[in-house]
Amino acid sequence: MRILHVEDDEDTRTLVAFILEGEGWEVVSLEDPGAAIKVAAAGGFDLYLLDNRIDGDRDNALCLELRSLDPHTPILFYSGAVFPSEIESALASGAQGYLAKPCTPEALVKEVSRLTGM
Repeated sequence: MRILHVEDDEDTRTLVAFILEGEGWEVVSLEDPGAAIKVAAAGGFDLYLLDNRIDGDRDNALCLELRSLDPHTPILFYSGAVFPSEIESALASGAQGYLAKPCTPEALVKEVSRLTGM
């Protein structure tokens, strides 16, 4: 199972990769949305894990682009943006789940498992 994780904070990328790789997932972590689109276009991912405020993106452009590129792979937001309007917007852009930072490692694993069917 492969996860594409797009996050601009290096510490968060490292921590999330550590947690999920410890559960057996392969995690490809990137900070650049443009690079993420190129990598996603090659395919082979079971989940896209996104921060919805990456590079100041407040309109979920990365999620929308991923969804148009790949209509089937689940998208999970893991973000510090916790206003109801931000969560609703993220889900309306094509995501199947939303976790607010910080959350427990168990909550992250549970939601990733739910969306990947593991």
